[in-house]
Amino acid sequence: MRTALMLGAAALLAPAAPVARAADDDFVTFRVMAPPLALEPAQAALKACRDRGYQVAVAVVDRFGVVQVMLRDVLAGLHTPDTALAKARTAVSFRAATGGLSAAIQAGQLNSAIRHIPV
Repeated sequence: MRTALMLGAAALLAPAAPVARAADDDFVTFRVMAPPLALEPAQAALKACRDRGYQVAVAVVDRFGVVQVMLRDVLAGLHTPDTALAKARTAVSFRAATGGLSAAIQAGQLNSAIRHIPV
């Protein structure tokens, strides 16, 4: 039985097929903003909204929609972090400012169904 176990272990360690080697052009290289850098525009946006009298939440996401920074003002509503995150993810997904998307997705427009896509 001991020999059978050793043979079984050896079979598991041996590759079943040759392993293909990946070339450098098989990978995509990109840069992601680090949280300390992402904090700067988040703080600037929060300050700009405060200066205009708005209590908001601000989300900064990376290119994949993963949160890098989330700030919520003291009196901002319970829904504001979710709203900020959805808005940030929409901007990343469409690679466009959400203010510009607003006109394109109004009822009756060709892209109006986009409003109903969960982000």
